[in-house]
Amino acid sequence: MSINLKKILLVDDNQLFLKMLSKAFKKSGIECITAESGLEALEILKTITPAAILSDYEMPDMNGIEFRQRLMDDPVLNNIPFVFLTYITDKELMVKGLNLEAVDYVTKDTPVNVIVSKLNNLIYTVHKQQELSKQELKKAAEALNVRSIPNKTPVVDGFEINFWHQPYQDIPGGDFIDFIQVDNRYTFIVLGDIMGKKWMAWFFTFSFLSYVRAAIRFGILSNDYSVASILQKVNNVICYDDVLKDILSSLSLLMIDNETNQISYSGAGDLPLLHYEAETGQLKKVYADGILLGLLANSVYTEQRINLGKNDQLFIFTDGMIDFSTDKGKKSDYDGFTNNLKSFLNKSYNFKELETDLFESAPAARVDDCSIINIYRTA
Repeated sequence: MSINLKKILLVDDNQLFLKMLSKAFKKSGIECITAESGLEALEILKTITPAAILSDYEMPDMNGIEFRQRLMDDPVLNNIPFVFLTYITDKELMVKGLNLEAVDYVTKDTPVNVIVSKLNNLIYTVHKQQELSKQELKKAAEALNVRSIPNKTPVVDGFEINFWHQPYQDIPGGDFIDFIQVDNRYTFIVLGDIMGKKWMAWFFTFSFLSYVRAAIRFGILSNDYSVASILQKVNNVICYDDVLKDILSSLSLLMIDNETNQISYSGAGDLPLLHYEAETGQLKKVYADGILLGLLANSVYTEQRINLGKNDQLFIFTDGMIDFSTDKGKKSDYDGFTNNLKSFLNKSYNFKELETDLFESAPAARVDDCSIINIYRTA
């Protein structure tokens, strides 16, 4: 769910007050979504993430304090700025509300234009602080030279490799990509997606990438080029790592052998790859049967060989490419994405055109990081 800086949620069982305040916010350029109870508000918050929430205290079934507590227990909703709006001026009650990390307590006899100004200032201040925090984290990552997404793709004889990545809400998240060329013959391709959102998932990407890179290097030193064997080693290390043992991740691991022109593939809880056959115009799924990394130690992973004909293409992607928000909540549509991709490929679209016309077409509906890698057989 993306945060809308021009949308707030107002919760109050007084319909007249809801209409009056909504009208005032609308004049200031802010859309006001209304709910007449805490329970109704919780349903609305399943599909919408507002910039702020204003809630009355005295409501039937669930009062404002109870409603705030429910939000505090939800990791997705607990960071939305919350303001109590009520006629009650009891100091103990105010302290109780503020102890639940409410940012303000406004009485209903406050002039409407002052309430609107307060919310405008709150939204602006919170947004600026979030932007500053993001910039500081980005600067720190750049200073440490840590990246979960590469700057460029490798040059591989007989193949062309491209990728597209869009972080959710422009905040680095749990998707990670890497290309590892061990020599002139073998190139490894890594695409992972750590369970979680934004910075929390991003912090773990470097640990996962380090283990993957180390497993590949140690495998090569012992002449073990099996992607399934490498995946198994990575999974075992993660399962026995005290810091990472409860962190789960999908992973697609591929190795291009440009002497045999074969691609070896093993997957851990990833989406089926898509193989586009240029000669027939068909888009076929390539399945892996491995479970998520970190889920179970000593899990067995299998691998398969993929043969691309001339002008064939292979697509590897994370679930952000198929997930989007609707009025009824998050929806996943793998088949819809496949059909859209197929229609563009049959029109001879290249990857750059796919980026512009397909991948970037509906950014407002995105609900997660989006990553896709394309392998194109040129000869």
